Amino acid sequence: MRRDDICIHVGPANRGRLEAIIADRNSTSKAVWRARIVLATADGHGTNQVMRLTGKSKPCVWRWQERYVAEGVDGLLRDKTRPGGKKPLSQKVRLKVLAKTVNATPANATHWSRTSMATEMSISPSSVGRIWAEAGLKPHLVRRFKISSDPWFEEKVTDVVGLYMNPPDRALVLCVDEKSQIQALDRTQPGLPLKKGRAATMTHDYKRRGTTTLFAALDVKSGLVIGECQPRHRAKEFIRFLKRIDRAVLRHLDVHLVLDNYGTHKTSEVKAWLVKHTRFKLHFTPTSASWLNLVERFFAEITTKRIRRGTFTSVTELKDAIHDYLDRHNADPKPFVWSKTADTILAKERRALDVLEAIKAGNQASDSEH
Repeated sequence: MRRDDICIHVGPANRGRLEAIIADRNSTSKAVWRARIVLATADGHGTNQVMRLTGKSKPCVWRWQERYVAEGVDGLLRDKTRPGGKKPLSQKVRLKVLAKTVNATPANATHWSRTSMATEMSISPSSVGRIWAEAGLKPHLVRRFKISSDPWFEEKVTDVVGLYMNPPDRALVLCVDEKSQIQALDRTQPGLPLKKGRAATMTHDYKRRGTTTLFAALDVKSGLVIGECQPRHRAKEFIRFLKRIDRAVLRHLDVHLVLDNYGTHKTSEVKAWLVKHTRFKLHFTPTSASWLNLVERFFAEITTKRIRRGTFTSVTELKDAIHDYLDRHNADPKPFVWSKTADTILAKERRALDVLEAIKAGNQASDSEH
């Protein structure tokens, strides 16, 4: 490859710009060596000398000499666009991937993975991942749900949410429930502590040391919890807990209890006790809607923070741990704030019912075609 040395004339203005690019510490390295190629050429250096000064190949020197002649200093500051190594996937392929992801499953699995979809569509797994990310699809995840079939769903939701968002005057709203059959689990071997590069460990197997039931009443306004452990969760134990609440709440306040539909809450013994204690008013959540009871959020907290990863050699040790958590929680209580209005919940429930009905109708139509 031979070519006569090129002569370049650099005027004072352009020379000033090129020297400023070289002197500026914020200039990119490629802009600096390109400017040096042009200045060295303008100073009369031949191609080989320019190559030695800049450390660049002969074709590279020639390319940027020609670029300066054609486009001036601005041409040194940008690269020409180049086509990608591979053609981007067509919109038709993208739509086909999305349609198959949503409407079909692989023959040997319940859901698609990036690898299985890539094999099916003859594209790369990373392409599948980008298509899913752009569409917000996550086939590997599933969320569990159940829509309540309670015929009084709307009335109960409106009632309970109304207590949360607009509590009555001269009254205390308590969310009450039992966390039953809490197991005192003792690990078969001691776990290893947390260290750099390794999570704490615990054995997968355990020894059952017994169970207890936590009765809890969460004050919606303050976040305080009235709680106690009892061996069982029958009507007798529930009435005992109601008496505990009665002693704890100031006499001049009405007590509104948010409860689920567990049979223990509706026995004749409980009803007889409530008749004698008229300040207690019960509000039941809809069936299959325990999420509406705020005390479930407290149960999730105590399970995650104190029980699940605990090791207990006896039921007494488990109960001590639960009561210790209650004491520490009540020393600095923070209420759970309910934010969804009843109208928002009911609108979401109606949308879910409409979708289920549409799916059911579609399945029935498909069956009839066969």
